[in-house]
Amino acid sequence: YNKYERGEQMDTLGDRLKRLREEKELTLEYVAQKVGTTKVSISRYEKNDREPKGEMLTLLADFYDVSTDYLLGRDTS
Repeated sequence: YNKYERGEQMDTLGDRLKRLREEKELTLEYVAQKVGTTKVSISRYEKNDREPKGEMLTLLADFYDVSTDYLLGRDTS
């Protein structure tokens, strides 16, 4: 009986990325510049239109000082 079965929306990768950015009061532009991509890409990740792969996922995790497992929802700590 998980969250989804109870009708609660599960946190997505995009939700986590957006929450981390907003908690630090950062702009899409700033995050994009720091990880070497575009603000459009960061926006797409946050909207779950696209998922960061490989190195970009690692860069985002390092930037926000969280694990890739956290971003992917495998570790909620």
